[in-house]
Amino acid sequence: MSGAQGGRPARRNDPDLTREDILAVAAEEFSDLGLAGARVDAIAERTKTSKRMIYYYFGSKEGLYLAVLERAYKSIRSVEGDLSLGQLAPETALATLIESTFDYDDGHPDFIRLVAIENIHKAEHMARSSSIAGLNVSVIETLGAILAEGYRRGAFRRRAEPVDVHMLISSFCFFRVSNRYTFGTIFGLDLADPAVRERHRRMIVDAVLAYLKAEA
Repeated sequence: MSGAQGGRPARRNDPDLTREDILAVAAEEFSDLGLAGARVDAIAERTKTSKRMIYYYFGSKEGLYLAVLERAYKSIRSVEGDLSLGQLAPETALATLIESTFDYDDGHPDFIRLVAIENIHKAEHMARSSSIAGLNVSVIETLGAILAEGYRRGAFRRRAEPVDVHMLISSFCFFRVSNRYTFGTIFGLDLADPAVRERHRRMIVDAVLAYLKAEA
């Protein structure tokens, strides 16, 4: 794990910075070790805080884990919100969104591991969140607007539910990170190789656009 003991400078008394530092380190701990394996003691040591302070901010280990999940989803949705997709033609907007999803997943394996861990727990912690569902509505609304404009212009012909298109995009981008080592070992393919990465990035864009442009 990165940022181990002794590497963090003394912190000024800033509650927001303290909270963010705890969340950043906790994200590494939970993504590396899972909910059961992560230790609040280790997070406190790495952030030069105390268990008492962590419980003050987050209530419990489970509360900290949920806050980490919420932070992770807020991050990817924030990146999508900065793309200004409404200013682009439908095909370009969709390609840009797909490329952004691909790049984000590829560059944030910790996010992929957190989602996989929460699936092991059958999303029981996520279900208690007051914000995650609302955060993720935005990407479906964005896709819905892109598809509607594509149908209006005749760029897309196959009708598809926005949530299904989101699943199609996410499944490919997620799989190549979550299964990078097993898939690479079985087939002798280095998914981190730049040429392979670019081939896959182009493939998922072309596949989704071809699906939507085809007759039903």
